[in-house]
Amino acid sequence: MRQHVNPLSSFFQLPLRLPSTNELFENPKLPIHLDIGSSRGKFLIEMASLHKDWNFLGVEIRRSLVLSAESERNQMGLNNLHFLFCNANVSLPTWLTTLRVNELRRVSIQFPDPWFKKRHFKRKLLQPALLLALAGALEEGAELFIQSDLEIVIEPMQLLIELSQCFDALVFGSSSAIDKNPFHIPTEREKYVLEKALPVFRSMYLRNGNPLPKLQFLEKRYGELMM
Repeated sequence: MRQHVNPLSSFFQLPLRLPSTNELFENPKLPIHLDIGSSRGKFLIEMASLHKDWNFLGVEIRRSLVLSAESERNQMGLNNLHFLFCNANVSLPTWLTTLRVNELRRVSIQFPDPWFKKRHFKRKLLQPALLLALAGALEEGAELFIQSDLEIVIEPMQLLIELSQCFDALVFGSSSAIDKNPFHIPTEREKYVLEKALPVFRSMYLRNGNPLPKLQFLEKRYGELMM
């Protein structure tokens, strides 16, 4: 079961100061993989265990899940991994501006909460301001990976990313759809969906050299197409 949290409630609108990478990681010079909506953290815990040449950061809006993931990380002694509680749309943009050039090399957004109704599109995880903040922190060639088990969830994300013109979709054969998880490590939700023999929709993008569009323009076009 998905436990929905309303990110527009007043409690989640309070910006939080997130620790710098020097505070978070034993070796802050390693490239960062940021997973937005990390849930219980099983995906990143396995990734950090296998890839010691990367730093991993998971952000999650459910505090109880962050506490659980951090406890497991501590027990395993993973110094290249941390989990933080925050509303990504409120607290991440400021944190992203503090990163060194080329420090953030990969972003993943996997199985975000489904807000089906059109009037709830502002509750969707990937919003224009957050996307532009990510694009501003990612250098050319850096990766943005998204996946969901629902087309109605991933399509608005794909639309927003394409509207920004800051990313190029990787094409596999004649399609940008990806058959398998490129990291070969499924999230908990992904395992559940695959066990049920249900489809998973995925896209991988690379940051291109295009400048950032104006936020007001992107918000207007995205809003028009979502209504």
